[in-house]
Parts: sequence; structure tokens; C-alpha cells
Amino acid sequence: MKTFKTRHQFYLPDALSEKLDALTASPGTSKTSILTDALNAWLERKAGNELDQRFGPRLDRLSRTDERLERKIDALTEVLGVFVQHQLTLVAHQPPFDPDTAQLGLTRYRRLMELVERRLARSSPPGPQDALPGKEGK
Repeated sequence: MKTFKTRHQFYLPDALSEKLDALTASPGTSKTSILTDALNAWLERKAGNELDQRFGPRLDRLSRTDERLERKIDALTEVLGVFVQHQLTLVAHQPPFDPDTAQLGLTRYRRLMELVERRLARSSPPGPQDALPGKEGK
């Protein structure tokens, strides 16, 4: 009769061996079944909990950060959409600009792009040197 089990030989400390003997003193229990259940429980707990304990808090923190960023991006996208709609509605029926006004607009646009470039190049929050021209102290 084939049992589909592999024999293992190992040593247990005397105190642990006595506890195992006490557990198997009642009829219907065997050292094999107790050790098999204990080893299965330990391996399942060790594999799952070790990963959860090691990476769980980090993944939770990253998930919260990702959700905050997603909300901020959604809000910025909505604001940009409203602004573009407003601008397109506002300037839809205006006459063409004269050369001086066009030059002023180009200058302002370039200043805006320089400001954005400076802010993107730094990782710290914007300071007073990054304020738009004409907006200092407000």
C-alpha cells in the first residue's frame, strides 16, 4: 500500500519533544498529523505575512499617494478645460491684433514659459523670484 509520504528524520529539543508526546497521548492523534498541520500552517503564514509585513505599508502609502495625485490631476485637468473654454469664448469675436499687441503677447508668453521652465527645473516649492511679473507682493 502506497502512502504518498516521504520519510524525514530530524532532531527536536527535549522540551519540544515532550510537548509533542503530550499532544499525541490521546487516541486518534499522531506525531505525523500534528507536525504536518503545524508545518503547513507555518509555511502558509510565513509566506503570506512576510510579504504583507514587508511590502504592505509601502504599497498602502504608494496607493494613497497615487490617489491624491490622481485627484489633483483631475482637478487641474478640469480647471484647464474650463479656462480654455472661457478663453475660446472670450476671444472668439475679437478683431486681429496690431503688431505691438502681438509683440507684447509673445513677450508675455515667453516669460510664462521661462517661469514654467524654472519651476519644473526645481523640486522645491516656488519662491518670490518665481512670481509672474507685476504680481509681486500680492
